[in-house]
Amino acid sequence: MGFDFKKQKGPSAEINVTPLVDVMLVLLVIFMISAPLMFSGIKLDLPKTRKVNNIQLTQEQVILSISRAGEFFIGKEKFLKKEMIKVIQDKFSSNKTDVLYVRADYSLDYGVVAKLISTLKRSGIAKIALVTEIEKGYDK
Repeated sequence: MGFDFKKQKGPSAEINVTPLVDVMLVLLVIFMISAPLMFSGIKLDLPKTRKVNNIQLTQEQVILSISRAGEFFIGKEKFLKKEMIKVIQDKFSSNKTDVLYVRADYSLDYGVVAKLISTLKRSGIAKIALVTEIEKGYDK
């Protein structure tokens, strides 16, 4: 355990790890409690990024586009919202992928895109990538 009561004739080079483990467990509990509180309630003005990832969209990828008028396109074909999930899942199986790339018009309300993502996730489409363009002046 903590102490060894054997008689030794010189200094011992062994470290007692019990206090170290105690301190580490206390720190772990403190961080587990405080970590969720760090991000809630903070007002943020998020910065624009220069460049995140270059995505070269191809025909093999499943791309969902939403126009300014709220029309849904998968690839270049227009679909109704109620048939969109079935078509996406069919495209996933035929293209052997599970990532959906979502392109939404800039003028769309944030709530429309949020509801769409919620609908997609509830239907089992978990890997969703939002496609954006690089803002002018930040392309370096």
